[in-house]
Amino acid sequence: MSVRQRGAQGGKKADRPSAPSAVEDPKEVFQEIQQKVKSGVTSEWDYKVAFTIITILAFLTRFWGIGHPNEVVFDEFASYYLQRTYFFDVHPPFGKLLFALMGWFVGYDGHFHFDNIGDSYISNNVPYVAFRAMPALLGALTVPTVFLIMWESGYTLPAAVVASGLVLFDNAHIGQTRLILLDATLVYAMSVSVLCYVRFYKVRHTPFGRKWWKWLVLTGVALSCVISTKYVGVFTFLTIGTAVALDLWGLLDVNRKEGALSLPQFGKHFAARVFGLIMVPFFLYLFWFQVHFAILYRSGPGDDFMSPEFQETLSDNMMTANSVGIDYYDAITVRHKETKTYLHSHLDRYPLRYEDGRVSSQGQQVTGYPFNDTNNHWQIIPRQPFPEDNLSGHHVKNGDIVKLRHLVTDSYLLSHDVASPYYPTNQEFTTVPPEKADGDRFNDTLFELRIEGAKGKADFKSMSGHFKLIHFPTKVAMWTHTSPLPDWAYKQAEINGNKNVQQASNVWYVDEIPSITEDDTRLKKEP
Repeated sequence: MSVRQRGAQGGKKADRPSAPSAVEDPKEVFQEIQQKVKSGVTSEWDYKVAFTIITILAFLTRFWGIGHPNEVVFDEFASYYLQRTYFFDVHPPFGKLLFALMGWFVGYDGHFHFDNIGDSYISNNVPYVAFRAMPALLGALTVPTVFLIMWESGYTLPAAVVASGLVLFDNAHIGQTRLILLDATLVYAMSVSVLCYVRFYKVRHTPFGRKWWKWLVLTGVALSCVISTKYVGVFTFLTIGTAVALDLWGLLDVNRKEGALSLPQFGKHFAARVFGLIMVPFFLYLFWFQVHFAILYRSGPGDDFMSPEFQETLSDNMMTANSVGIDYYDAITVRHKETKTYLHSHLDRYPLRYEDGRVSSQGQQVTGYPFNDTNNHWQIIPRQPFPEDNLSGHHVKNGDIVKLRHLVTDSYLLSHDVASPYYPTNQEFTTVPPEKADGDRFNDTLFELRIEGAKGKADFKSMSGHFKLIHFPTKVAMWTHTSPLPDWAYKQAEINGNKNVQQASNVWYVDEIPSITEDDTRLKKEP
């Protein structure tokens, strides 16, 4: 990377006035020096005048008529921050935190969620001009920042004007910076990152001084703002990282004017850049997430993306409010986390042959049903029954081996080495009557309960106890999907045994406990 002297003509450093020789007239020499000084000052003023004009035009093009249209135009804004309700977003939090800060400044309560394009801001009483002003401000500042990058890099005035003019009159940039979008923050942080690194590079010959450290750390801060707004900002890291690698390589060059650095000296330079350009951005990136989680302490639309343990930390969370410990012999309804279908069974049986010619066990159908129904009720039974006089009060734990009894048909859930209707490699799920469940099919009715994220023998709870039901003999996980079965199964969902136990879609939870009584002590919540 070659950075030239700011304000130099033709990319070359201005010639220093030479000392007057004995044969030259002192008056002429003084006038020559005076002329060169005036020329340098005039050159700087040319840049400053152009910089001022570019900046004014940038603000005019970004703020003129910013109130039009007065409706949602692909805008996005985290009103949830102002309501302090948890949400999940694919982007890091920094950009939306800035919008939340602007909303807090103008006293907005976050009641409008920007759900539908075309919704009126006026009728919904949204201070949208204030929100649009923030990306407009950052977009306007991006233009003079580009001018400064060219100026500091030593390019001529026409080059600086052309470069900044391309951004100034870029329709895409103007459009993005007049709406409530993250792109203005991203692009501005990227341009500031490049500017700060150019300033750092210019003071590279005075290492470890105050200015050297200042511009190094500021480059890291700007890079952190880039990656904390959108992950596409990683390309800015790659750009500046490439320049840093070339600069470090140059420090080892034996033909370098100051000579090659010794390995201890090079190590100091390397460590300083790691600190300023990797550690500083990384810890600032984590800091914005800390702010994000500190603000969002209420239950919200993002709960389902998080683990049950995390959801229990949110106030007003339905999972926390409705979570109840499950005891053996409770009747429960089991629901799939992703598809929301219930584990269901009915008296109808699998057909002898499927359409592809494969045969089934002709056992009782076990399916996924989208509605609450008594055929969704299953009783959780221990592997070894408790004495008749001591049946109550035994909590189900993580890792327990259990059996599930279908209450309506008085049969036990079972999986075996028979292909499922849709997946030849997956096992069929069916049920068998009690005499078989207690006889030669006993092992096939055993399932291991693995609670997600649980440690040791944690209690199994409704709602919060997300779990995988693993068939004990064959080690397949109970699974379902969205493709409905044919008419012989009433278009209900297929339940089968998935050999990929680690698959995230194997997760289920207990939706409710129909058998629990109102006076049960488990329903009493501690304040």
